[in-house]
Amino acid sequence: MITDILTDGIFAAIAAIGFGAISDPPLRAFPSIALLAAVGHALRFCLMTYLGIDISTASLCASFTIGMGSLLLGKRILCPMTVLYIPALLPMIPGMYAYKTVFALIMFMQNLNKPEALQGYIQDIFTNGLVTCSVIFMLAVGATFPLFLFIKRAFSMTRRQK
Repeated sequence: MITDILTDGIFAAIAAIGFGAISDPPLRAFPSIALLAAVGHALRFCLMTYLGIDISTASLCASFTIGMGSLLLGKRILCPMTVLYIPALLPMIPGMYAYKTVFALIMFMQNLNKPEALQGYIQDIFTNGLVTCSVIFMLAVGATFPLFLFIKRAFSMTRRQK
């Protein structure tokens, strides 16, 4: 159990560091990005695996945690929230659901002359597409919600206190 959670967090941290490197943040941001990704992804894993919560709700909770963490860590390292939470959220994008949506769409288009198969492909398109869109929406809402809760603090994070 503990090893599954740690493994999930470590792989998410590695992926987040890779995603962060693409956007060229300051070097001081990488440990925070890795920590946020590990905590967020491990939280989502725990909520889904051990509490049976659906992927959308678990993603909302995890992204809110990442957003709050980026608010706290961003102030400490003088780095904007978005620099920290965007790479940390990217490992939680539901790639398999998106892939299944596109695959079902392609299969639908290739089998237009077989009406008995079309209903299954339509169902797959809508099911996987809805999961993909709802998870991405929840990731965005959860991560930006702390920005709106603490708007004054969020926009003064990169300034040193006098």
